[in-house]
Amino acid sequence: MEQDVISARREKLDKLRELGFRPFGHRFPRTHTCQEVHASFDQLQGPPAAVPQVALAGRIMALRSHGKAGFFDLVDQTGKLQVYVRQDRVDPQTFEAFSLSDLGDIVGVRGVVFRTRTGEDTLEAQTFEVLAKALRPLPEKWHGLRDVDTRYRQRYLDLIANPEVRRVFDVRSEATRVMREFLHGEGFTEVETPVFGSLAGGANARPFVTHHNAQDMTVYLRIATELHLKRLVVGGFEKVFEIGRIFRNEGISTRHNPEFTMLELYQAYADYTDMMDITERLISHTATAVLGSPRITYQGTSVDLTPPWPRLSMVEALRRHTGLGLEDLGDDAQACEVGRARGLDIPPHATRGMVLDKLVGEFVEPHLVGPVFLVDYPLELSPLAKRKPDNPEFVERFEAFVCGGEVANAFSELNDPDDQRQRFLDQLAEKAKGNEEAHVMDDDYVNALEHGLPPTGGLGIGLDRLFMLLTDSPCIRDVILFPLLRPLKE
Repeated sequence: MEQDVISARREKLDKLRELGFRPFGHRFPRTHTCQEVHASFDQLQGPPAAVPQVALAGRIMALRSHGKAGFFDLVDQTGKLQVYVRQDRVDPQTFEAFSLSDLGDIVGVRGVVFRTRTGEDTLEAQTFEVLAKALRPLPEKWHGLRDVDTRYRQRYLDLIANPEVRRVFDVRSEATRVMREFLHGEGFTEVETPVFGSLAGGANARPFVTHHNAQDMTVYLRIATELHLKRLVVGGFEKVFEIGRIFRNEGISTRHNPEFTMLELYQAYADYTDMMDITERLISHTATAVLGSPRITYQGTSVDLTPPWPRLSMVEALRRHTGLGLEDLGDDAQACEVGRARGLDIPPHATRGMVLDKLVGEFVEPHLVGPVFLVDYPLELSPLAKRKPDNPEFVERFEAFVCGGEVANAFSELNDPDDQRQRFLDQLAEKAKGNEEAHVMDDDYVNALEHGLPPTGGLGIGLDRLFMLLTDSPCIRDVILFPLLRPLKE
């Protein structure tokens, strides 16, 4: 039983203290990592009097004791190295400390390296210190943690037991760095905007609501950074971006988490065609920098992210995959009937554009292996986007798809303040009909537009979804270190 194991480990903890050791140690200056020892092994050899001492620290992940000697695998962030402890080569107290060690203990070791007869790089210990006594056993005797809920709930155990998980988050970190460098190279300025405010705008989503006690006011966690970033373009920032956390009070799925990371950027004197250019270049560049190639394999499907990506209108995509044309949808009521006839759950307040969006989501998007830009969306789905000059019922907007999933959303920004105010009013009418995700009125944003927003292209990339592609992860929770979970029932 686990409790018996914990009791035995606590007895060893008490014994270490009786021997005068501090089983939760202080600073341990390392000279090398495991990877560095392997890489510079030959340089660490020499005459016995001149062999340099190596100091390593890490977690015990395998332990083989043979009476007066023992081996263990020491694992740090960079890899693994075998350690050899021999009773007649260390002082008695040090060997006693080693004999009280367990799998999972974090230790510091000093010694010299040698190679065993089987050719394994090994550190022979001269000193051994317990830096943190592990009081709980590793999962499943450390051979692996497979329960998905436990992996997400106790990510620290997941990282210990499944080393391949660490690579996912190394890729995430490296990809974020690469994207920042790319955008700085393109002349963009990185900024930070508020996480909560008196309004939640910039996207069709339900916000999380909280209360600011000192101001005695209701505040909302942001559902997008868009409206603040476009205010900065009004103020003179011609190229601006933010990588930030976004919060949407929505359901959880393999591609949705209520807290996620978004890259949003805005470029003055540009439109959605410029955003297509930067999207395909940025994503292709990031994949190449991190993986060594613009070609990725996601869940068995190989995709080449090299620009240019094809462009397909939303209406034409619907016709290809369903045989339905825009004329078949008719007015709002007829479109709702068509959607329901196709087995879709259509709310009473739905418009023709909403039905079109649901039809595309159900029957088109799963087939967009891509990469591909789906372009030109209905006006009512895009209250912040500029109308198409030749078809004002649609806007200059695209979504980018790879392997059937959306990774980016962008449009030519609406900069007409009168049109924007009316769009907000139309959204309020939609909210009154029951559409909880409709936009709210933002008078200050309209006021900002009245001071002049230059023609602007805007882009949002869901970074968690992009990282899923780059790491071949089937679920968004696999690329979020601590996803939201229900509390365990007692």
